[in-house]
Amino acid sequence: MSTYKLNHTDSFGNGDANGLRSNQENGFSGLSSLAQSEKAVQELLIQQTPMQANDDHLIEFSEALRTVAKALRGSSEGKALAQAEAAEWKRRYELERSKNLELLHKAPLNGVCADESNSNGKMDHLAKSPRVHVQENGKPGRCSLERICAHEVLQNCEPNSPNGCINKLKRKASFKLSWGCKGQVNDQHKKDIVSFESGNITTADRSSKQISLTWESNPQTVIIFTKPNSTSVRVLSVEMVRWLRDHKGLNVYVEPRVKAELLSESSSFDFVQTWEDDKEISLLHPKVDLVITLGGDGTVLWAASMFKGPVPPIVPFSMGSLGFMTPFHSEQYRDCLESILRGPISITLRHRLQCHIIRDKARHDYETEENMLVLNEVTIDRGISSYLTNLECYCDNSFVTCVQGDGLILSTTSGSTAYSLAAGGSMVHPQVPGILFTPICPHSLSFRPLILPDHVTVRVQVPFNSRSSAWVSFDGKGRKQLEAGDALVCSMAPWPVSTACQVESTHDFLRSIHDGLHWNLRKTQSSDGPPQ
Repeated sequence: MSTYKLNHTDSFGNGDANGLRSNQENGFSGLSSLAQSEKAVQELLIQQTPMQANDDHLIEFSEALRTVAKALRGSSEGKALAQAEAAEWKRRYELERSKNLELLHKAPLNGVCADESNSNGKMDHLAKSPRVHVQENGKPGRCSLERICAHEVLQNCEPNSPNGCINKLKRKASFKLSWGCKGQVNDQHKKDIVSFESGNITTADRSSKQISLTWESNPQTVIIFTKPNSTSVRVLSVEMVRWLRDHKGLNVYVEPRVKAELLSESSSFDFVQTWEDDKEISLLHPKVDLVITLGGDGTVLWAASMFKGPVPPIVPFSMGSLGFMTPFHSEQYRDCLESILRGPISITLRHRLQCHIIRDKARHDYETEENMLVLNEVTIDRGISSYLTNLECYCDNSFVTCVQGDGLILSTTSGSTAYSLAAGGSMVHPQVPGILFTPICPHSLSFRPLILPDHVTVRVQVPFNSRSSAWVSFDGKGRKQLEAGDALVCSMAPWPVSTACQVESTHDFLRSIHDGLHWNLRKTQSSDGPPQ
């Protein structure tokens, strides 16, 4: 293996020991002068006549002389140590240089450039230059005989040049950039994103494109989630279940509550299937091809929370208030479902966060609570406490900040139009991969929201000196208390939620913020203003 060394300044790099010797001589002469000065001060102190107790001026003068003597002694000792260290570095340099020269004299000249073999005057320069060994097959080897200069790696020798390697043509090195998942470079998480040709960096692929879903086989089973306590939703669910069974021949799953409502309408709905407990819910994904929601965004969140892993495509019908995730109108449900069952359809991949709590009382790091998947946001707040929350935040083990305020929101881009927006966060397209870091009423004028990349892991910890505990909720549910020393760890989940688009992802997103929030809605400026 070739060894590398540091190039020092000219006082050492040129191999000139005279400069160091002169510096050492100057240093020791300085030491002798310092010693003489200290000796003079001591003699002056000894020669002082006995001082009376009431002679304050002489007492102050003698104390000042002692202080000067002590400072001179410390200065002389420090300079002696510095000179000794410089001598040791010179000795090490000379030893390394002699070893390199000895290796160069013993090595054959078939792997060295022409100017190295013909010029003995440049041996010192070659001894100081870093070396890289290259075998004939292009792979690095262990032998240190065949080498090229490190600064010549990216240069081409002209074969017909009379000067050998003196005349060289510089060229740019080719490279490519790849995505890596948390430092892992493997085929599973690796993806080329740029190419490099003729010195130009061009995009090879983009992180988010419009995604289209095409059925390779016809869907067989659908599951319907409905908004509770709504008469219009109940009427539509009865009609839709009947149509899916009679006209499309699909197997229909509903919630236990909905099945009871259907059976109360008519006993002919006994074909509808449901589940008994949470264990059966975990087995739904292999059975279900399509999910239909009748309600608002909350119904979509509820449907997504039923799947702890992969989620089938969701067709959300708008029967709520805002509808950022529900682009389809219930009045045209037959035409919409006909088109979706036929395919292809445009979908939006909505990323989810996976979160777990690490308790301080846990004996090991793997003793964590069950993972929670959130589609909108996870919120850490002060609860009923009147004190400010004190939260230490880390990003991939790097300290971010200490939140002092009402709390913190870690949101997905799909949740950027929810609680994060109300707390001052930015609206982000749902297919932009990232984690929104939004404080809640921070007691600081400079605490602005952040958008972190999707590959990081965020850890929020309650410090031991916190005045009170904190509370965490996941999509507004499952509220848990965080005591001092407890930590919440969040990262991007590998199972996104795919929702069907009415037109395409960007069109549906812009329509939702225009219709739901009346974004940038104002009267148009009149055209009859004063002439310019």
